[in-house]
Amino acid sequence: MPLALLALAIGAFGIGTTEFVIMGLLPEVAADFPVSIPTAGYLVSGYAMGVVLGAPLMSVLGTRVTRKRMLMLLMGLFVIGNVVSATAPVFGVMLAGRVIASLAHGAFFGIGSVVAADLVAPHKKAGAIAMMFTGLTVANVVGVPLGTYIGQSAGWRTTFLLVAALGVIGLLGVAKLVPEQPRTEGVRLRHKLAAFRNVQVLLAMAMTVLGFGGVFAAITYITPMMTDIAGYSASSVTWLLVLFGLGMVGGNLLGGKFADRHLMPLLYVSLSALTVVLALFTLTAHNKIAAAVTLVLIGGLGFATVPPLQKRVLDQAAGAPTLASAVNIGAFNLGNALSSWIGGIVIAAGLGYTAPNWVGAVLAASALVLAFVSSTLERRTATRGRTATDRLPEPAAAPAGRG
Repeated sequence: MPLALLALAIGAFGIGTTEFVIMGLLPEVAADFPVSIPTAGYLVSGYAMGVVLGAPLMSVLGTRVTRKRMLMLLMGLFVIGNVVSATAPVFGVMLAGRVIASLAHGAFFGIGSVVAADLVAPHKKAGAIAMMFTGLTVANVVGVPLGTYIGQSAGWRTTFLLVAALGVIGLLGVAKLVPEQPRTEGVRLRHKLAAFRNVQVLLAMAMTVLGFGGVFAAITYITPMMTDIAGYSASSVTWLLVLFGLGMVGGNLLGGKFADRHLMPLLYVSLSALTVVLALFTLTAHNKIAAAVTLVLIGGLGFATVPPLQKRVLDQAAGAPTLASAVNIGAFNLGNALSSWIGGIVIAAGLGYTAPNWVGAVLAASALVLAFVSSTLERRTATRGRTATDRLPEPAAAPAGRG
């Protein structure tokens, strides 16, 4: 794999840390401002909605510069947003800082996915994408638990200042290691938007919203679930997040390994298993060991869907890979926002901290249904194409030559 993938992974590490670390610090942030836990959950859903809006916006603006320069600008925006969050005097300002940082998220992963795929041979594209996303998953093994520990011991503001420093390192890595690529000329926005008329692109993005939303429905409120239901101490949340992160790393790498050869079967298996595991989490959350094992499975199964879904969008939206890739990252976060919002609603309704797991199971099952629909439509299209080819008249035989 090219060394430039390391630079993309470094940026992904910083972004992954800021995205997920807030979940381990919700009680501290809520107590500091002060707001309720469901209200503090807006820092998750607000970030996610910022990704949804920022992904297409920043990708369109990025057509005016090279991909490398745009990646550098995005990391600069990420740094600013985390500094604002770290120094926020009131909850609203912190929420604004989260949104500022989130504007860089979708476009960075969207543009980075295209850059990563272009750096390798066609049969290694999913593996290259997975390598970049490894930075995001490793963040959940190292960055998020460490950030949670620092936030609980030295204050959550310190965590966000350190995340901003990670962004600076990511910016320098992109500047040093990512090669310059000429920006695409002569392609108008309407040509790029035409890719979204492809029903397979829309189905893949809908699977992204629902499938990964299932993961976030459970994980957003993991701290109160593990402390109030499973009986863990607040300090144990750090290593529980490590377990979740290890599952993410393993699932992401396996997804990248098999997506190039068995993309749809991989989605069937991972989404089916994710549905079952999320449903069972309502029961296993009451037992310490079972809850810890379930966290590993949710991380692994959830992130096993990331490389195949991202690759499927790139394959189906060949006319606008950068924009479609970025919008699909936004789709991941749209699922995050919707699921964390619905999870907050069911908790506020008095259904308990395990209720969001049922929300996640329903979302993952819905994504599985769409996967079967997508595959069925694809087979029908291919069958019609073969039938039309078979009906074409055979070319007339050439006249026999004269002796």
